[in-house]
Amino acid sequence: MFIDEVIVELYAGDGGNGCMAFRREKYIAMGGPFGGNGGKGSNIIFKVDEGLNTLVDLRYNRIIKGNKGQNGEGKGKHGRGAEDIIIKVPQGTIITDLETNLIIADLTKKGEEAIIAQGGRGGRGNIAFATRSNPAPSFAENGEPGEYKKVKVELKLLADVGLVGMPSVGKSTIISKISASKPKIAAYHFTTLTPNLGVVRAQEGKSFVVADMPGLIEGASLGEGLGDQFLKHIERTRIIAHVIDMSGFEGRDPIEDFKIINNELSTFNPKLMEKPQIVIANKMDIESANDNLDRFKKEFKDIKVFNVSALENSGLSNVIQELSNMLDKIEKQPLYEEEKFESHVLYKFKKEQPFRIYKEDDVWVITGEEIEKLLRMTKFSTDEAAFRFANRLRKYGIDDKLRELGAQEGDTVRILDYEFEYVE
Repeated sequence: MFIDEVIVELYAGDGGNGCMAFRREKYIAMGGPFGGNGGKGSNIIFKVDEGLNTLVDLRYNRIIKGNKGQNGEGKGKHGRGAEDIIIKVPQGTIITDLETNLIIADLTKKGEEAIIAQGGRGGRGNIAFATRSNPAPSFAENGEPGEYKKVKVELKLLADVGLVGMPSVGKSTIISKISASKPKIAAYHFTTLTPNLGVVRAQEGKSFVVADMPGLIEGASLGEGLGDQFLKHIERTRIIAHVIDMSGFEGRDPIEDFKIINNELSTFNPKLMEKPQIVIANKMDIESANDNLDRFKKEFKDIKVFNVSALENSGLSNVIQELSNMLDKIEKQPLYEEEKFESHVLYKFKKEQPFRIYKEDDVWVITGEEIEKLLRMTKFSTDEAAFRFANRLRKYGIDDKLRELGAQEGDTVRILDYEFEYVE
């Protein structure tokens, strides 16, 4: 089953909790803190597997969860980090964050991998908080929550040449003649329901990959036929090869067919029209083909046309050689601009406030990623831990902001599901 697009929810592993413990051993006076740190939660990593050519495995695994790191223990023992989760995907897989609509990774190389969701760091044990002014801290941290991401995983096939054209023009027959690919071939439209890839051997030991796309029709870029599902696979190709039924055997005009296909390519993505194009004039063994070919060449004088008969396997060697020569001169270009990637940094002169405060009924509600993470990582098991949490909120400026908004002593303040009493 060919699956080329899946929506997946990723939950990276939480960090293990830090331990609060003290050294209580005979003959060791003032033993001090002895709680170890928690281990790191598992990352979720996507890695290229050359043996895959579809995302079908992810179709039945829409929610992927990482493992929590091991908790720290007494006697200064640190928790073990959780093993990373490796998700194998085909070459040409693109992972996009649905919240930001930015690309996290475009995996095009053999064995390439990328961390898509980061595991949380382990919480620190009370050993880590010992200072000269506080040599025996009575608090530790919970592990950091793992990253959550909802992503679109999309496959765009890696091919050097894309064969495009109307249904039943002979694309599948051509790829079966020039490569070892064995696509389904039959005398009806839309025989090809998924793209077929084939490796073509040229002279001097060169080779390149050709993709046979399902037949396009007018309106394909807007969802007619199968076009909207598979036009994206043409985006990675370096050359677009139009296969035209030059005989007009089915009553279509070759000139109109060429115009319609180019219009659909342009509507789907205008950049496709910047790619080099050639025309493979197929079915030249039929008598009416020569007259149509003359008309076609007069209409389109600037494009290379190659006469072939896929059925009789004639003229295809010239096409292979021309494509090989063209590919030698065409460099591979990145599919997306740098600004579309999540790694692109946007510098701002003013740092945005890390929290938001609003009133809901009689309760002051505080939201913000940093504040919520601080709450989750705080163990409210001792007064010292609660005091440290309150002090961190004060440093963020939350106390000042509540006072500015009119909060009175005794008011209820809520962060996530936890409620606190506001004290001046």
